[in-house]
Order: sequence, then C-alpha cells, then structure tokens
Amino acid sequence: MSESASKTGTGFDIRPADWCGFEAVMGEKGGCGGCWCMLWRLPKKDMDAGMGDGNRLAMKSLFDSGHVPGLVAWHAGEAVGWIQVDERSAFPRLETSRVLKPLDDQPVWSVSCFLVDKRFRKKRLSVKLLEAACRLAKDRGATILEGYPVDSPKKSYPAVYAWTGFIGAFRDAGFEEVARRSETRPIMRKRLNEIDE
Repeated sequence: MSESASKTGTGFDIRPADWCGFEAVMGEKGGCGGCWCMLWRLPKKDMDAGMGDGNRLAMKSLFDSGHVPGLVAWHAGEAVGWIQVDERSAFPRLETSRVLKPLDDQPVWSVSCFLVDKRFRKKRLSVKLLEAACRLAKDRGATILEGYPVDSPKKSYPAVYAWTGFIGAFRDAGFEEVARRSETRPIMRKRLNEIDE
C-alpha cells in the first residue's frame, strides 16, 4: 500500500492512521470501555489500571514516536473505521494466551483489533480494512498476516464484543483457518506473497 491512501471503490478511503483519525474513531469512550486498543500490547494488570486516560496516553505515545500501528477508514471526510496491524511481537499478550499463543516460529504479523462506526457496519468495511492491512503489512516486509476472529454459533453477536473481527470477513479477505484451540476462536492466516501489488 506504500503508506498512502487506498481507495476501495466503495466510498471508503483507507489510510495509514494518524492520531486525529484514530482518536475520532475511538470516540470519547476510547473504543471498548477505555481500552484505546492497548489490550494486546500491555499486561492485563497494566491494561486494567490504564483503562481510560492511561491507555489513551500509552497509545498516543506510540503514535508520537512515529510508529503507525494501523489504518483508518474515512468516509466523506469522517473517520469511521480502524484496524490495528503490527508485528505479532508488538502484542505480548498473544504470547501468553492459551488459545492464541504462537503456532510456530514463523515471523507473522497480526491483526489484533477492529472498530467500525455502527452506522457503517454490515457494509463490508471490515473486509476492506483487512485487504488494506494485508497490503500495508506486505509493504513493511511481512510474509504472513494472522488474525483471531470470533466464530460464534449465535445469529446475533454484539459487534462491540467482536473487536478481533468476525470469521466471515477474514474468509472474504482470503484468510484461511490454520488452528482452533477454542470452539469460537479460530486462528486465520493469509500468505502475503499471494496478494497483488
């Protein structure tokens, strides 16, 4: 994606995130109850202690360092969606997860979180964000991108609790299931040498 905007052909403009766009998507509550997308980046104790402003400042310091931890989708000049994508090593809580611990020693990148404005859900924006994340990760040298979506038998699953995405979006973006240590939480991968430039 060469660190520039990606027009999706659906009215969404997906770009490497800047702080203003990210903060706009997170809203006043900071995403899921004040997490500010720091859930996988911090030990549970630190994450819980920082809920709200502490997590906001931790994520802002990441942006301030020049690191771009994901992508923001824009629609008509408004930030409406976010996907976090980074090297798996940036998310230490994945390492200690019984369900999501590493499968092997391959150097994978991870999609850890989504947040889509409720007005724009069920419009395939998650798929577009995933496709853009694949291009971004590939441009940064990644060969495999991994994700951890929800696969629930419930017909109606609250989107707010599916911050890692839904399995259907990953399938639609060309990811394949490679492991399942929990009935509702598959590990999905996409080999990035298979995507177009």
